[in-house]
Amino acid sequence: QVQLVESGGGLVQAGGSLRLSCVASGRTFSTYTMGWFRQAPGKEREFVAAISWSAGRTYYADSVKGRFTISRDNIKNTVYLQMNSLKPEDTAVYYCGANPASTYYSVTIQGKYDYWGQGTQVTVSS
Repeated sequence: QVQLVESGGGLVQAGGSLRLSCVASGRTFSTYTMGWFRQAPGKEREFVAAISWSAGRTYYADSVKGRFTISRDNIKNTVYLQMNSLKPEDTAVYYCGANPASTYYSVTIQGKYDYWGQGTQVTVSS
């Protein structure tokens, strides 16, 4: 079992930055690929970024590439999402998830994730 708790969301002006954190409980954290997804009102949950268990591979949605950076600390059981140059269209609830697979196809599909956090709201004002 892995329990995930996100934090770090908030209200920020366009062009600003936020860093999201996702703390995991459970001794198997380091074996999972960790991903961030987001869901805006009236839209489906979409893939944002993912990082393999060893941090050797990272994946990003085209919409955030070059602005967001995913990282992890397996000692602290934490995955981070550094978000820079935020845009109003980044406004959403952000969720972290744990995925036993690490292929590009698997990490972009929310159904492949075994565990999810409760989400944290990010609001970017124009």
